[in-house]
Amino acid sequence: MRFELSDSPGALARVTVRLAAADCNVLALHVIPVPGGVLDEIVVRAGEGVLPADLVEAVRGEGGRRVGITRAEMRDLVDEPTAVLRAAKMALTDPDRTAEALRQVLAADAVTSGEATDDQVQLGGLVARRGWARFTQVELTRAQAFLELLDAPAPSLRGMLSDDGVALVLRPGVAEDEEAVTGLHARCSMRTLFNRYHAGMRTLPRRWVHRLLDPPRGTTTLVQCGDQVVALGQLIHTGTPECAEISLLVEDAWQRRGVGAALLAALASDARAAGFAELVAWCLPAETALVRTAARAGLAATTRREDGLLRVSIAPRGRALTTPAAAVAGEKTR
Repeated sequence: MRFELSDSPGALARVTVRLAAADCNVLALHVIPVPGGVLDEIVVRAGEGVLPADLVEAVRGEGGRRVGITRAEMRDLVDEPTAVLRAAKMALTDPDRTAEALRQVLAADAVTSGEATDDQVQLGGLVARRGWARFTQVELTRAQAFLELLDAPAPSLRGMLSDDGVALVLRPGVAEDEEAVTGLHARCSMRTLFNRYHAGMRTLPRRWVHRLLDPPRGTTTLVQCGDQVVALGQLIHTGTPECAEISLLVEDAWQRRGVGAALLAALASDARAAGFAELVAWCLPAETALVRTAARAGLAATTRREDGLLRVSIAPRGRALTTPAAAVAGEKTR
């Protein structure tokens, strides 16, 4: 229930006494400042035979104004900061659930995309509606801060743990990484290099190293352990507005340890932020490791033969990736 009361001693106590007389138990209470008084929100377990209209009458009998009532959800028994943090985690790990997360933050009846009408509230590209009680300015301010948090740029440094508990750092590649990237390629087997570049090579030409670290139409992400770069991923604009090309290279000693899945998940996150709806990679026909890596990263992938290669299409939006160890053991990651 929500209702406005005068901000005076004993006002809320008198309401709870009335509810107790009707064998109703107050389970949770929030007090929200509003102009001219306070707005009280209470979660009540109604006594046997008590109707919603009886509860409304009890509140109004003690001076309550603008009384609204609706069926409570389990989240209403959780303190507000905890509920908002859980909603933020939901939206950050699965952007497709942003509207549902905002609905929980606002305790709204519905949150949809579009333009607001007279009885709705516009928040960015989303519209919130609640029929049983008006939104307060405190709630709208909280919702706006929530959306600003979701829109904040991803940090340039990201940490991860391999399947066997080794700490690694994911970061953008820079020109000073040429020696480290050359060392990465020197430690890779001929097979790993062939699967990445589709050509036999033992050493990488210097101009290739420079292009890897400073791609003209994209970005490069490195995975570092100590002073060594152990994996490299690229996200390249293809010229198609909603499509980007990706590639991964993981040192042999770090394959099957969750590194490729974490790197692919990071590239997918960057792709979502850039507005891409599809990631494309080109693999040798018999090379299916990237499809398994996408599955470990929680990303849907489809394949088709094209121009003698395997075209892997990955949707950058997928279920949340918890830890690499949660994936099926024994999969090969590159």
